[in-house]
Amino acid sequence: MKRIFSLAALLITTATASLGHEVTQGDLQIIHPAIPRPAATAKAAAGYMVIANSGSADDRLLSVETPVAASAMLHLSATSPEGVATMRHVPELVIPAGDVAVLEPGGYHIMLMGLTGALPEGGMIPATLTFEKAGKVQIEFMVDPPGSTDHSKH
Repeated sequence: MKRIFSLAALLITTATASLGHEVTQGDLQIIHPAIPRPAATAKAAAGYMVIANSGSADDRLLSVETPVAASAMLHLSATSPEGVATMRHVPELVIPAGDVAVLEPGGYHIMLMGLTGALPEGGMIPATLTFEKAGKVQIEFMVDPPGSTDHSKH
């Protein structure tokens, strides 16, 4: 019976690893950085992830760089009470101590502008996140199927 539970745990771990990925540096854990695949001719795309901070002090995401776009910036999407959607650049994102920051559709996200080519589904896109305390963190965005990025379960 113990072997069955061990095998089940191994299968669950393997399945989870194939669906998501993460990078840990210092107190920060970047969980499943992903870009929903944009149209082949798109000039912009959005990147999402969860950033967990297990430390006792806040950190701040200050910038993002990637070779697949002319620029990458932190943005915040919001909808007014009247139903008007807006998106604006934000200079930094606070990652609270002992908490998480979620970058997701309709909220904070990384806007990749001036894409240099198509982003094929299943591809891995290199990027560098620069944090105030953790410094530079190398990640790879996974190009997910369109509309599939739901970080509420990570």
